[in-house]
Amino acid sequence: MTIEFIPEHLLIKTDSEAIARLLARCFTTDFGGRSFFQTRQSWRHVARLNGQIVAHLAVQLRAVRLGDRLLTIAGIADVATDPDHRGQGHAAGLLQAAIAMARQSPAEFVLLFGTAKLYPAAGFRPVANPLTYFDLTGARTGALHRDEVNPHLQVLALTRDDWDEGLPLDLLGGLF
Repeated sequence: MTIEFIPEHLLIKTDSEAIARLLARCFTTDFGGRSFFQTRQSWRHVARLNGQIVAHLAVQLRAVRLGDRLLTIAGIADVATDPDHRGQGHAAGLLQAAIAMARQSPAEFVLLFGTAKLYPAAGFRPVANPLTYFDLTGARTGALHRDEVNPHLQVLALTRDDWDEGLPLDLLGGLF
């Protein structure tokens, strides 16, 4: 298995199409034939086996507001492993690659929405911040959601700063 880093602006058409097929195979959510759900990512990590993409993870570098603080975070999204290749550590390898790249970025924290056991094993912890975000389902601006607690929100600190889960978190856009 080879893990590869792909900046979004260098994502070639054939890889984008392969990622779209993988996401369609792994999620019941309709991605509309795209290699992203709501918005383009900052970068991707893919696992290739014999040249084929068998696992994928996307990262969105963005600003969010935690209370009165404007922070840069790396949001993990679209983690997918082909059903025929699960249980072989592909997602864990991609997650470690994404965390390593996020440590080199301006991000202070990594956030994700998920329940897989690999997240706490990588140092993520669940948080219960009240969220504000736009629904961007179908890549269209929808309703504004305020002060909703998402039970799947998890955070990993990249700096010595502590995450205050008592503060409201404004995603300044949609989920990632």
